[in-house]
Parts: sequence; structure tokens; C-alpha cells
Amino acid sequence: MKILITGANGQLGKSIQLLSSLYSKFDFIFTDVDQLDITKLEEVNEFFNLHKPDFCINAAAYTQVDKAEDEVELNNLINITGPKNLAIASHQHHSKLIHISSEYVYNNDSKDIMNEDSPTSPKGVYAQSKLKGEIEVQNETGQYYIIRTSWLYSEFGNNFVKTMLRLGNQLNSIRVVDDQIGSPTYATDLAEAILQIITLNNDKFGLYNYSNEGFISWYDFSVEIFKNRNINCKIIPIPSVDYPTKAPRPFNSRMSKEKISNNLGIEIPKWKSSLEDCLKKIH
Repeated sequence: MKILITGANGQLGKSIQLLSSLYSKFDFIFTDVDQLDITKLEEVNEFFNLHKPDFCINAAAYTQVDKAEDEVELNNLINITGPKNLAIASHQHHSKLIHISSEYVYNNDSKDIMNEDSPTSPKGVYAQSKLKGEIEVQNETGQYYIIRTSWLYSEFGNNFVKTMLRLGNQLNSIRVVDDQIGSPTYATDLAEAILQIITLNNDKFGLYNYSNEGFISWYDFSVEIFKNRNINCKIIPIPSVDYPTKAPRPFNSRMSKEKISNNLGIEIPKWKSSLEDCLKKIH
């Protein structure tokens, strides 16, 4: 079975690369923008014609939430046009598409735990583009899994965990928001879940939430990171209003993962044990 991965140099792409040796029955084709520009339909079609993948994992995304407010065209090309092109090619070549989306699409001021049927009301350029990307995928192919995830981190690239480690070792105190609640997601866990979906190779297509189990604030997350590493930097909890950002952030990122557990049998690790696993790999 041939598996095409876009965005191979990102956190999720690198995590899939790390696990790929455990899935020797799959033939992985790892690409980033230098090998495959997903914003160009002709290039995507040529690539699918040549390699004929059975599955395509779209891990490519524009993820700089604040910068997206200024780079609207580039953000939309990667987050809307790219998924649409992959969906068109997937449909034409009878490939199954796994597209990674974001909990930012909800942002609906609800205080409930959100399931896949909860209303969406994305705020900001990035959030709106992620929902539009989902819609394009749904319009162009029926054989898709869209996975909404949240607070992604790993030992790769830039992310909250690595930023906290750096700041904690540089400063005596830092301020972290305590009124945005959600679940961190270790990229290796998400990568494993995706590869399990491919292994199942069933037809339970649709929209799924995935993040690690348990709900915390960014402040709680910081406290646990420092505790694990015995970092003495003081963490001061603050409300979001005291930490203004160009793009709005969801206050409630709590997602139900019942559907992915029940439909696809995916076991989801708790956030604290996954954080410990990740921190062992960061030196």
C-alpha cells in the first residue's frame, strides 16, 4: 500500500517518518513543498499519476495563526486550495484522503465539550481557512477522514513545549494564560492514530476529533512542563485579555473523542503521560 505524506518536514510529518519503520508493509512517499506544491493542481495530478498512492495524508498547513492575518493569500493557498487539489486528485485516482484540521474551526463560545456535530464559528483568517479547507475536501471527494486536532507539540520544530523550556531556562518568571482550556496533542500519538486508520482501511469516512485525553489550561501545561524538568522559573497565571494577540484564540478547545474511539477503535493516551514521553526526547 502506497502512502503519500505532504508537509513531511512539519511536526506531524516528522513524527510519521519516525514511526514509518514500524509499518514496513507500507510504501511511504514523504514530500514537502520542494517535492510537491499542493497549491498547484496540475503538479498534484502529475504526482498522483506517477505514484498512484492508496492513501494521502495531508499534514501540510499554514499554522502561523497571527501571521496569517497579514499573509492572507499564502495562508489560503496552503489551507484551502491545497486540500481542495489533493481531494480532487484523490477522487480521480481512487485514493483515500486523510486531512488534518484544527479545533479553531469551532470557536463558538460554547462552554460544552464539542463533538463533530457542534456548530462552527471560526474567528480569524487561519481559523476560517481551516474550515473552508474541510469544506473543499468534503465537496471534492467522499473518501476522506478529516481529523480536527488541538495544541500540537513534539520534539520537532517550534511549539509551546519547546518555547516554555527555552523561556524557563532564560527568565526568572513568565506569564501564561489560564482561561483557554483544551487538550495538548503529542504529534507522535496523532501520527500513530493516523497509521492505525490506514491499517484498518475501512470505509468509516467522515469528520473526527483527536487530541490527548484530559482538559487543562496553557498555564496548567506550563506548570507540568517545568515540574517535569525541575525548572524554577515562576509562572504567573493571567487572563487572555492581558496577553493580546493579532488573531483571536478559542477559550474553549475541549473536544469529545468518543467518535474516533467508537468508530475506529483508536486508543487515546492521557496528555500527562504523552508529555513525559516527549520530554524524554528533548535534550
